[in-house]
Amino acid sequence: MIIRRDHVAGGAFIAAGAILFAISGDLPFGAWSMPGAGMMPKLVLGMMIVFGLLLMVRASTSPPLAEIDWRDFGHAARVVAVTAAATALYTTAGFLITMAALIFLLLVFVERKNVLGAATLSLGVVVLAYLLFGSLLKSPLPQGFMWF
Repeated sequence: MIIRRDHVAGGAFIAAGAILFAISGDLPFGAWSMPGAGMMPKLVLGMMIVFGLLLMVRASTSPPLAEIDWRDFGHAARVVAVTAAATALYTTAGFLITMAALIFLLLVFVERKNVLGAATLSLGVVVLAYLLFGSLLKSPLPQGFMWF
């Protein structure tokens, strides 16, 4: 059997979904009429596992794993590194600083966009997201060490 790209990707989705599903066991699922905090994450993880299975079943249409072009690996590694750093700093630095820095760094250092345009876009998106989630929806967002 030839190992194909979708075999690996589907297996990764299934493994990640199963591990995260097991970790999220302490969140209450609730009932359909009164959902708990764990309902949506568990539904999303369940769908992630199902789609991973579908990807593996249909893997015969994808190219073999050996034919992967690794020229874009540096770009993908930069995206993963910036996102991992933002995830690690999210509760310490807070929503506003972390998300503004994440968007700015992705635009400037990964996508090579104009610094002024990237700063404007990152601040605009973060302020709108803060107004939507923090003010209108009253979602608790981390304030971080600078209290905003």
